[in-house]
Amino acid sequence: MPNASNQTIADRRTKSVRQGLFKGHILPGFGLSLGVTILSLSLLVLLPFAMMLWTASEMGLAGFIETIRQPQVTAAIVLSLKMAGLATLTNLIFGTLVAWVLVRYEFWGKSLMNALVDLPFALPTAVTGMSLATLYAPNGLIGQWFAKFDIQVAFTPLGIWLALVVVSFPFIVRAVQPVLAELSVEFEEAAAVLGAGRLQTFRQVILPELMPAMLMGAGMMFARATGEYGSVIFIAGNIPMQSEILPLIIISKLEQFDVQGAAAVALFMLIISFIILFAINLLQWRLSKRVVAK
Repeated sequence: MPNASNQTIADRRTKSVRQGLFKGHILPGFGLSLGVTILSLSLLVLLPFAMMLWTASEMGLAGFIETIRQPQVTAAIVLSLKMAGLATLTNLIFGTLVAWVLVRYEFWGKSLMNALVDLPFALPTAVTGMSLATLYAPNGLIGQWFAKFDIQVAFTPLGIWLALVVVSFPFIVRAVQPVLAELSVEFEEAAAVLGAGRLQTFRQVILPELMPAMLMGAGMMFARATGEYGSVIFIAGNIPMQSEILPLIIISKLEQFDVQGAAAVALFMLIISFIILFAINLLQWRLSKRVVAK
């Protein structure tokens, strides 16, 4: 009888929990939480974007196109997107390698190396830019060796690429690292037993599992790189039509009290970033769906 009574009480508790889940009352205060969430998103995200769109719309579509088609603005857009893309591709390769080493190997100083990965997050961007400009200037500690081969890093697009690689490096490492930690080595051993080589194992076993995380990290890296300002202006040289980035164009227009022009350039930059991020997220969703289906 006690067992039957306990079972009845357990069944009643299970039924009440299920009813609570169905009604959505497990976490109380959902309405208030949802209202605070919508208000926060509206004030912090939607309202600034709406004001930027409103400011840019005051010049009309013709003025917007004319502003974007200015040679200096077009050159800055191409340079910013090109360097951000190259930096993203670079970190996809080397960031994945660093994540692999931190997860799969044990060695002295591993904890220190793991902490150093987050250093670009902790350092102010101005400090990063000053450090890179000092190191890679023609008379700098590293730049003087490149100068012997007539290679100039600082004050060129190459310096922009270097700065973007440094500031966006942690994104891919921290995105791939937990996925690698959860990926069992037994899958690789099973592939080796079945006769697969190392390259085939990586391409058909490991890479499909890492691709969603790599794409997520790539999206965050690209978004950070396209809008990076503090670390780039010190090493870029800011030469119009050569090493002038798009955020600097926006700052220049604001200094000239051309608020509408600055809003138009910022809006165009936002549209491009949204399109690229949407494409990356769509591809990531399809890859994740394919991995789950397997």
